[in-house]
Amino acid sequence: MKKIALIGSTGSIGTQVLSVVSKHPDKFKVISISAGENKDLFLKQVKEFSPKVATLKSEIDVSQFNNTEFYFGKDAFLNAVISEADLVVVSLVGFTGLKAVIKAIELKKDVALANKESLVLGGKLVTSLAKQQGVKILPIDSEHSAVWQALNFDFNANFKKIILTASGGALRDWDLNSLKNARAKDALNHPNWVMGKKITVDCATLVNKAFEVVEAKWLFNASFENIEVVLHFESIIHSMVEFNDGAVMAQLSSPNMELPISLALSYPNRIETNVTPLNFVALGSLTFNDVDNERYPCFKTAVEAAKKGKAYSAVLNGANEKAVELFLKDKITFGQIEYALKKALDSFTGGDETTYQGLELAQSFGENIVLETF
Repeated sequence: MKKIALIGSTGSIGTQVLSVVSKHPDKFKVISISAGENKDLFLKQVKEFSPKVATLKSEIDVSQFNNTEFYFGKDAFLNAVISEADLVVVSLVGFTGLKAVIKAIELKKDVALANKESLVLGGKLVTSLAKQQGVKILPIDSEHSAVWQALNFDFNANFKKIILTASGGALRDWDLNSLKNARAKDALNHPNWVMGKKITVDCATLVNKAFEVVEAKWLFNASFENIEVVLHFESIIHSMVEFNDGAVMAQLSSPNMELPISLALSYPNRIETNVTPLNFVALGSLTFNDVDNERYPCFKTAVEAAKKGKAYSAVLNGANEKAVELFLKDKITFGQIEYALKKALDSFTGGDETTYQGLELAQSFGENIVLETF
């Protein structure tokens, strides 16, 4: 039985991880969980799964639980990364997740990763540390899981090109003149996926896909030149790999995160899921398009920041986190997210991307520029 530490238990990915565990009690046991602000759901999870350790940002009454050790506070989640775990699932949103990933690697635990920022910001730091400690970073993102499967689970396999697919997000059909004034309620109406608010907005700007380009670079030891992004509105092909002989391997399935989550938990085995089987006759045709930089200017901005290195991605991430936060509160418009990212990057002159402290400074720099701007 695989023992799982779940960091970020009440979010979209975290709740789905627990759903998979519930369906396979003979294969998995959750021995620790951490949550942020959702205390009601947190308490239900503690009651159902009886973890050894549970953490929450704010202190609450847990006197009814006798077999669980509780920790409270901003960084309490680090107490849920425990040595007894066989696998640490990191599904926190944002820069905070990097701390959990680093601690898990230092404990020589494989990491099932649903925190993009860990590789977008700390790719060099995380991958070098993982290599030193001999641990695996297993992707939960559907796109990287698809590439992983196409490479037959071999992170060192040879290939010519990785082709990541993008749904285009909730605003993909909007008139360009109206797009800049879109509001949060518009950007959250994703046509294919049910996800958290932050990542749904990032899908609309395509920042999410730019982050996935960077993730693919670090996960599969690829160059930016060997990673392509295509729009694929149906979200049936989750990504593809082209090989030197011209063959292209694609992973297809209904758009459901249960599949990549299950695979990250059960690797090297596959287990049954409730994912709806594909009906190819009913599907009809699948469509593909280039990324339009006029519609998705944030995509190009984010990729170019990553190519610069020197902690520019950390600045961009900080700016994006803060801009999306303001957007979700209806304090800025959709078009102002792009302005925020460029303003932060233009103000930055470089920093250290090889240490957590350097990345943290760059992240804070991006956040502060946005706060000063708006």
